Amino acid sequence: MLKYLWDPANAITITGLLFSSASLFLALSDRLELSVAAALWAVLSDHLDGFVAGRTKGRDPDVAKMGASLDGFADIVYGAVVPAVVVVQVSQASQVALATATALLVTGAIRLSYFANFGRSRDGRFLGVPLSYDVPLLALLFLFKPLIPAEAFPDVVNIAFLLLAIAHVAPVRVPPLSATMYTAISIFAVASSVVLASRSF
Repeated sequence: MLKYLWDPANAITITGLLFSSASLFLALSDRLELSVAAALWAVLSDHLDGFVAGRTKGRDPDVAKMGASLDGFADIVYGAVVPAVVVVQVSQASQVALATATALLVTGAIRLSYFANFGRSRDGRFLGVPLSYDVPLLALLFLFKPLIPAEAFPDVVNIAFLLLAIAHVAPVRVPPLSATMYTAISIFAVASSVVLASRSF
C-alpha cells in the first residue's frame, strides 16, 4: 500500500498530515501559536495536493482513488481534530470546550462523509462550509488575541467554533474558491504562520 505514496499529490497529502501531527504535539505541549502556525502549512498542503493531482498526466485510477480517501482523512485531522484540541487547550478543558470540540468532530465527520458520497451540488457549490475554513479562522483569532481581553479569549474562541460547526452542516451553498482566492489564502497562511511562529520564540 505504501507504493501509492510515490504519487506526487499523495506525497503532499502525507506531508500535510505530518504538519497536522506536529500541530497536535505543539498544542498538547501548550505552544498554541506555534501549533496554529504548523496547522496553516497543513492547509497549504491540502490546497497544493489537489492542484498537483489535477495536473498529473496519466495518473493511475487506483492511485487517484487512494488519494481521494487519504485526502479525506487528512481533512478531518487538520480541519476538525487540530482545532478541537486547540479549543480545549485554550479553554483549559472546560465543559464548554468539550461541547465545542465534540461539535467540531461530529459535524466535520458528517460534512466530509456527505461530500465523499455526493460531492458538490449541481451548480458546483459545496453544501455546508468546508472544513478548510477552520484553521484560517483559528489563525485570525490568534492574530487578534492581543486585542482581546485575556479572560474573554476562550469565550470568543468557543462561540466562533460552535457557530462554524453549525455552518459545516447548515443548508448553505458555498462557492468553490477561485484561483485568486486560493492565492490570497496561501499568502495569508504563509504570512500568518510566520507571525505566529515569531511570537513563540
